Amino acid sequence: MKQFCGIIFLVVLFSCKKETTNPPDPIVITPVQPQEPKVYAFESTPAWSDEFDVNGLPNNQIWGYDVGGGGWGNNELQNYTANDADNARVENGKLIVTAIKEVSGTRQYSSARLVTKGKKDMKFGRLEIKAKIPAGLGSWPALWMLASQTTYGTTFWPDQGEIDIMEHVGYDPAVVHASVHTNIFNHILGTQKTAKTTVPTFNSAFHVYRLDWTPDEIRAFIDDKEFFVFKRQGVLWQEWPFNQPQHLLVNIAVGGNWGGVKGIDDTIFPISMELDYVRYYALKQ
Repeated sequence: MKQFCGIIFLVVLFSCKKETTNPPDPIVITPVQPQEPKVYAFESTPAWSDEFDVNGLPNNQIWGYDVGGGGWGNNELQNYTANDADNARVENGKLIVTAIKEVSGTRQYSSARLVTKGKKDMKFGRLEIKAKIPAGLGSWPALWMLASQTTYGTTFWPDQGEIDIMEHVGYDPAVVHASVHTNIFNHILGTQKTAKTTVPTFNSAFHVYRLDWTPDEIRAFIDDKEFFVFKRQGVLWQEWPFNQPQHLLVNIAVGGNWGGVKGIDDTIFPISMELDYVRYYALKQ
């Protein structure tokens, strides 16, 4: 019996040794052949535009309002109004957005935040905005975009994505920023994708702030000079949620986590951002 058990032990030992010395065949992955990057183009005629050629309140076929004074996630100090010509009006061929030092709601400043949501949503294309932006400590004007719906993740921001075409904070005059924010690239994590450039005449002359948005990349320009690019690296929505419609926002914030870092100079008010035109060119199919 002992001899028989010994034979069994040797057979088992030999079998185990044989298996450990012969690993399974490796998995062979066939590399993906590189493809030429697709070249995109935009239509030469705007799909829509606002030339601001009718005086009065902004065209309600294009513009709506975000309203309120809850800080807007950035501890901002203004109250955004709606249909108030003191804060947003068209005059002499320009859209004029104005922040004022005055009691408004529960806040000590009023301003406007115009949006094209539900009226002129966009998915890819070229957006051109000719604007003159205000100066002054505590000011935070912006031309930017947000998703028009919730598609990804569990939160609206940053999961749906944000595109900043132009941001300027008054304590850093003449420095203009462009950025994108997503689930994995955002300023809360310190991972936002961003760039900046200097525009010495930002508040004394009009400049064209431009966004080129395709299925593969986002590029920002000032007066046709590119200064920011963000390229899609993969298919994860956490990185690239920018395949859904977005809308344009035009606003002046007061103070806040960024705009108010070095305080607010109340002597600057009222301050205005002026837009000469907004033009959207669709992506060619």
